[in-house]
Amino acid sequence: MADSDPNTRRIQVANSRPEDSGRGLAHLPRALMAALDVGEGDVIEIVGKQSTPARAVGPYPEDEGLDLLRIDGLQRANAGVGSGDMVEVRKAVSKPATRVVFAPAQHNLKLQGSTNALKRTFFGRPFCQGDIVATAGHQRVGNMPPNVQQFMNAPAYALQEIRLAVIAASPKGVVHIDENTEIELRSEYEEPAAARRADVTYDDIGGMAATIDQLREMVELPLRYPELFQRLGVDPPKGLLLYGPPGTGKTRLARAVANESDASFFLINGPEIMGSAYGESEGRLREIFEAAAKASPSIVFIDEIDSIAPKRGNVQGEAEKRVVAQLLTLMDGLEARANLIVIAATNRPEALDEALRRPGRFDREIVVGVPDERGRREILGIHTRGMPLGDRVDLDELARTTYGFVGADIAALAREAAIDAVRRIMPRLNLEDRTVPADVLEDLSVTREDFIEALKRVQPSAMREVMVQAPQVRWSDIGGLDKAQERLKEGVELPLKNPDAFLRLGIRPAKGFLLYGPPGTGKTLLAKAVAREAEANFIATKSSDLLSKWYGESEQQIAKLFSRARQVAPCVIFIDELDSLVPARGSGAGEPQVTERVVNTILAEMDGLEELQSVVVIGATNRPNLVDPALLRPGRFDELVYVGVPSAEGRRRILSIQTQKMPLADDVDLDVVVTRTDRFTGADLEDVVRRAGLVALRRSIDSPSVTMADFEEALTESRASVTPELEREYEQMAARLKQDASAIQPLGFIAPGQLTPRGPKGVD
Repeated sequence: MADSDPNTRRIQVANSRPEDSGRGLAHLPRALMAALDVGEGDVIEIVGKQSTPARAVGPYPEDEGLDLLRIDGLQRANAGVGSGDMVEVRKAVSKPATRVVFAPAQHNLKLQGSTNALKRTFFGRPFCQGDIVATAGHQRVGNMPPNVQQFMNAPAYALQEIRLAVIAASPKGVVHIDENTEIELRSEYEEPAAARRADVTYDDIGGMAATIDQLREMVELPLRYPELFQRLGVDPPKGLLLYGPPGTGKTRLARAVANESDASFFLINGPEIMGSAYGESEGRLREIFEAAAKASPSIVFIDEIDSIAPKRGNVQGEAEKRVVAQLLTLMDGLEARANLIVIAATNRPEALDEALRRPGRFDREIVVGVPDERGRREILGIHTRGMPLGDRVDLDELARTTYGFVGADIAALAREAAIDAVRRIMPRLNLEDRTVPADVLEDLSVTREDFIEALKRVQPSAMREVMVQAPQVRWSDIGGLDKAQERLKEGVELPLKNPDAFLRLGIRPAKGFLLYGPPGTGKTLLAKAVAREAEANFIATKSSDLLSKWYGESEQQIAKLFSRARQVAPCVIFIDELDSLVPARGSGAGEPQVTERVVNTILAEMDGLEELQSVVVIGATNRPNLVDPALLRPGRFDELVYVGVPSAEGRRRILSIQTQKMPLADDVDLDVVVTRTDRFTGADLEDVVRRAGLVALRRSIDSPSVTMADFEEALTESRASVTPELEREYEQMAARLKQDASAIQPLGFIAPGQLTPRGPKGVD
């Protein structure tokens, strides 16, 4: 890290955390700070293609001992460098500015208003002419290092995030705003003398760390360092295909890559290319590629590529076939193209022409998937960066509850919450007045209740076609099923939360669980709880959702279900009443052709060529003898979990859960109720508690509590839904099912108290 100039050091640039975006901070190694004689809060100058100042702070805890300079995307754009580049760092002196002129940094933004808020926001912030700066986001100033707070004399919450260009600053060099600085804000965008593009950077994209790393090695390296590939004697990558559900940030990601790699950006919207005249569409494509070649290094981004390059065998028109052929020629024709990379985005990769999906055209296909909880937290931080948040807003809680949400959904959630906040202050606005009073703006904030209301209106777009739930059931809400809970914790929660442990031991996690037992014992509740505790998406389905009278549609629905589950992994698929969907083939149950094809499809999805990664299938049935035996082998439903009638201790736990919100009289003894409810399932006990409440209301509509007499009467109206014979049959089945499914006699469901006859005559 040493340099010939004792006052200058060279160091590698890396990305800072999203929450530090726009704050003008540079995280330095402590050794470098000592070498430059820089303390926390001192001004340093970062020199790349241009130079830009920053306030020095210590490294992140995980960076201790590493030689990295962490700065945000705006600072990288101001210095003209990208992540991974080397820059020079030196101590600088910041002078008080006499005059600073700001203007919007984006074409479509018009600003007006007082400059006092700008003075408060940028007070003490170092910058120089030509820099792009951002008003700070929602993070409290108290979260910043103590020595830096004195330079950030901002209110508890700053302005909304706006990116501004410093058009002029006096005197020249590094300056900062103090109480004597005159500030001018121009209303419209002005082209800076030295173009520094920073409309979208990696800091504006959350939950995609692994995807960004893949993109950087495929795009930034060839564009910034083409000599590396020349030295190795290989051609650089020519194309990249981004695919994933709508709204995950594919277009935004391509624009960020173009900005960070300092390349020209050419956008092709698929439908806009198509023209009515013969050869017009191909001509437009050629023009864009020729312009990109002249402006190299450049990136050509084709959005919705499936609309202009569909499979040629599936389209009737000649124009579409010619456009596909032209695109193939441009990407891999006789004319060599250097420093030009094509990035395409689609949410229907299977609709693309096969000739495009090969090395030399699209060299790599990258999935831009649905973000996990950590990714959702990053995206929430980005979209609420300029939002005045109330004290009770917990972004971590919001990240946990937004299952299946993609970036576009989270942006919509933030917008809907903000609209609710505006709706609250509408009575205080005078519609004839064109301006909002300052005191009203000061009071405006987005509260936790605004986000809760917004969650009712915003649905996760990644899961529109299948029902997704964010289950609220926890293990503490379930009683009497301890053994089943332990099996599910080991098989579902453990591998989804700790996949490295399974890799270390060289074993695979279970793919499926079959919960079987008498009706009402809590099989569905167990599935919901395991999805909640494993922090996974939960897709609930049943046979009526998947079976169709149209030929082939049932199999297509099942394939779509598993495909969507892979996209939103980690995910739990719950199939209730499994026996009606996958009856034993050849048994004559249901429509033979339909159900047999469905069974074959599910067998292939669960244990076929395409692996299930972080997707667990849980089936529930009270007739396991009717399920096709091929599903009950390891590799499909690995674990067969018997969910039986709760014991006395389990019934006591269930009753305490069911009566949590019920005002019980002093004479109520739940232990007596437990002794009188032998063989009662969870559903039966819930019915007893409900009936006791109804008896209390029948006695008096104003009853303050439920008495023991109410429970006594409720017990006389209730009965156990599981007979001793039925319980014995299930226990025998549980003992033998794992060893030899074929040895199990069919279980007949007849009137309580009658035992199903054994032997061939008892077969359904």
